Amino acid sequence: MDAEALRAQFPVLEHTAFLNAGTDGPLPAGAVAGARTELARQEREGRSGAHFWRRDELQEGLRAAYARLVGAPVEEIALATSTSDGLGRVLAGLDLGPRDEIVTSDQEHPGLLGPLLQARRRGARIRAVPFAEVAEAVGPETTLVAVSHVSWVGGEVAPAALADVDVPVIMDGAQGAGAVPVDPRALGVAAYAAAGQKWLCGADGTGFLWLDPDFAARVPVVTPSYTCFVDASLGLEGEFKPTAARFDTPALPREAVALSLAAAHVLEGAGWAGVHDAGARRALALADALTARGHELAPRGASTLVSWRHPDAEAARDRLADAGVVVRNLPGRGLLRASVGAWNDDADLDRLLTALRET
Repeated sequence: MDAEALRAQFPVLEHTAFLNAGTDGPLPAGAVAGARTELARQEREGRSGAHFWRRDELQEGLRAAYARLVGAPVEEIALATSTSDGLGRVLAGLDLGPRDEIVTSDQEHPGLLGPLLQARRRGARIRAVPFAEVAEAVGPETTLVAVSHVSWVGGEVAPAALADVDVPVIMDGAQGAGAVPVDPRALGVAAYAAAGQKWLCGADGTGFLWLDPDFAARVPVVTPSYTCFVDASLGLEGEFKPTAARFDTPALPREAVALSLAAAHVLEGAGWAGVHDAGARRALALADALTARGHELAPRGASTLVSWRHPDAEAARDRLADAGVVVRNLPGRGLLRASVGAWNDDADLDRLLTALRET
């Protein structure tokens, strides 16, 4: 991977140590240009038949890019507006109730907690256990596991033993896809939802859902729309698509899809293996440097997230931003979190470390 060439794609890095892809990734200049082009065409040409054909073309291109990322057939990929959207569609479709016990972790993001709370209101039992103990917590009454691939709190990676449990595993891939290698079948999951705007550096309001076909056959579509039909003109005689596309979100803005597709091409062009390796190696270097300076790190794995304790994390986040360093704080946890991508360099890390000494 040509690290300098990749970094040059992101204008924000010319003046800012941007370390917050775990929230929203930096935007490649070419992706922004692609979105502007699509908006200009809509302004000039209006939005009629050709507009929708172009939107469909871009969406299928984005679906294929997501499929290549996770090594899956395009028929197994649904387009979503976010990780939460994908997770919610699956959990709502399963119609979980009093006969169900769901095992999750004590580090889950609200995007997964929301659908789990809905399941609990319908009578399902939810057991939250330490992140590293999720696999061994599966018992005879467990019917489902819902957990993150990479914890948004500190960057721990889901236990490999989850691939061997005998119940379906639904995985939140918000901090996984684009940051670390993702092979849903190797992970042993039934469904994997991810965001387009984080480590894939795409537009807000984009993402995807991968579904194992056998599992997908058990999940009804909870919000069927025009795009779910094989032929919507058949009305009540119509049928839903046999592929994961029946779970697609009803509509995505043409310009947002163009942005996300172009961003995916930038990262794919750099080489996913190199992107994954560079981000993880640099994150480890930051973790080691913080530890050497006496900072207490949250537990982490081979990921691109590094979190450390701070007595006033919110104020420290703002002071770092004033110094040109963008990280985030995790409310209620007393943690600052840096998201380290392949586009970051040693100067970004040094700038963070220097600014921390001065805050």
